[in-house]
Amino acid sequence: MISRLFIVSVIDKMEQNNFIKLVWVIAFVAFAAVSCWATAESLHLLLSSWPLAMCWVVSVGFFLIASLGSKMIVDSLNQNIYMEKRGVKLAFGTVLLLVFWLACSLPTNTHTFFYRSLISEKVNSDIAVTSGYLLQVKNNSKNGKATETKINDLRNKVEVLLGELEAEIKNDAKPGFGPKAEAILRKFANILDVAKIEPLSYSSTTEAARKKLCDAYRSKILLLRNSREAGLRASTEKPNPENMKEVERDIKNLALMKDYVANKTIDLNNAEDVEGVCDKLNTAYNTVKRNKDFVNFSPESDEELYTAENPVTKVRRMISVYDVWSDFLKGDYAGHGFGFWIIISALVDIAGFIFFDLAFRKQDI
Repeated sequence: MISRLFIVSVIDKMEQNNFIKLVWVIAFVAFAAVSCWATAESLHLLLSSWPLAMCWVVSVGFFLIASLGSKMIVDSLNQNIYMEKRGVKLAFGTVLLLVFWLACSLPTNTHTFFYRSLISEKVNSDIAVTSGYLLQVKNNSKNGKATETKINDLRNKVEVLLGELEAEIKNDAKPGFGPKAEAILRKFANILDVAKIEPLSYSSTTEAARKKLCDAYRSKILLLRNSREAGLRASTEKPNPENMKEVERDIKNLALMKDYVANKTIDLNNAEDVEGVCDKLNTAYNTVKRNKDFVNFSPESDEELYTAENPVTKVRRMISVYDVWSDFLKGDYAGHGFGFWIIISALVDIAGFIFFDLAFRKQDI
């Protein structure tokens, strides 16, 4: 009779344990699904050429490995169970957790949550600012006064660099033309919009020879400056017809993009749709770059953004998990709740790890 009661008690306990274990498994699957979805969405935005299914395979695999890492840590710290090589498993579990959670799951999940909270505002803002610059080109609203301001700025920069060059050449400690003077010539080439300024030859470093060399450089630089000024005036009189066609095209395309976003024809959470928006914006950025002499950039940081060698739109940076985190660390997203989404992402993942550990923990019966 006692044996029968004991067996029944053990069976009841096993059934109860199995039910609780099932609850933990369901809870783990629920939180893992949210985390894997967020990771897959972030990967698909970054790598739109990848099939979404492939992104899911990667995200599920990474989350399972991170969960196994957390379980190895918990088991290795549990003194109530037998385990060989606890230290090794603790170290290995920590590495797995750091690599597959902190380096992948947490950043991508935060990116997805943050992206979805801000992308609509970012797209509309990028379209509005870029369209404004294109309209400046179309209307030629940058007047002669602005052109003269740019020319005066050019003259001031040239005079400052001429002073630096003459001081370097006349330097009694190192007379003549050396590496520092060559660096100054490279700066001249940049602001005068020429490929290179060849150094002038000289045969002596006497005081008279150095003065003569300085005068020769001044004459040469001033000729290049005058040529650049003439180019600025000519280029700001009126954009060329081909450029105007591009401007008109991009203004229309951006207006269509704005309408499509407003009426939900374009889904900003869809990687392919967002890629299309990025392509139109990228084309418009390059059109602004080609017509930069007709644009008054505000703020000044926009000039660097639009006239970079390979301009990257603000929307394009939003779809990249690396760029979003980089911009956050530089303080670009202050006040946009990025820290909140880090906490939410961490809590979702940690909850998943806890339920995984509860569902598959080692224990004595």
